[in-house]
Amino acid sequence: MTQRWWFRVSGLAAISLMLGLSLAAQGDPAALQQRLNAQFRPTTTTADRTDIVTAGDVVTIHKSNLVMFAGTAVPATNNYKKGGIGQGFGTVLIETNPNTVQRTFVPEEKCWVTGVQVLKDGVIFHLYSDPYNGIRYYGDLKISFPDKKEVPPVDVALGLIAEVLTVVPSDDQDGQPEPAPAQGGGASRMRGRFDPGRPAFASAPEAASAPPPMPAIAPPPPPADAPPPTIAIDQTEDQVTAVFGQPLKTAKLGVKEIFYYKDMKVTFRNGRVSDVE
Repeated sequence: MTQRWWFRVSGLAAISLMLGLSLAAQGDPAALQQRLNAQFRPTTTTADRTDIVTAGDVVTIHKSNLVMFAGTAVPATNNYKKGGIGQGFGTVLIETNPNTVQRTFVPEEKCWVTGVQVLKDGVIFHLYSDPYNGIRYYGDLKISFPDKKEVPPVDVALGLIAEVLTVVPSDDQDGQPEPAPAQGGGASRMRGRFDPGRPAFASAPEAASAPPPMPAIAPPPPPADAPPPTIAIDQTEDQVTAVFGQPLKTAKLGVKEIFYYKDMKVTFRNGRVSDVE
């Protein structure tokens, strides 16, 4: 009887030990979620995903073929497993639509993380890009666990995530990612850093003062033996002023304009001499 009881206790202890080892080999989803929340500070965007409200951490993408959409009701879905990124069936259907605004990201490009969620078979990262040609893109990246039936230990899961995404060190972050050259040959938008030794705006050279206007040059007096100047009907204003100079005053009366000289009054109609008094 004693021997039978001993075997029963030993069997229960062995089962408990095996369960303990099994649980130890599995990760704790809550612990993993807590570590991810601390490691990836989320970015908050506007409801329409057109701009950033609160900036979080910037991450670097280390794998190719990450697709993001813009202007769609649902984000692009990507799945990382066996060392590569692929897209879900629904994303492929949207992606093949010629009207879909989309962009494929390459290794070492950067983006934001707007959320992280631990599932039973992987971790989903919600990603959001800086503007490329004025367009921000968004998409989901699921990093699948090697065994879909269990969550790996926290350190193992973090190592798997680091194969795809890593947080940019805080010293290299200035509030926004630095996108690679935009598709189509556009130049990348450079990140600017504030330099306390350099003025925020370079002062423009002072404009040189304008020279004073040249005084009007009076027409030369006519030769002593020259005939007195005359005015003919239908001459233009320029022809009259070329001979008699600028009038003392002028008066505008509809289509008529009168030039007053010292001893003469010239009337123009539609810009030509019509009368002389």
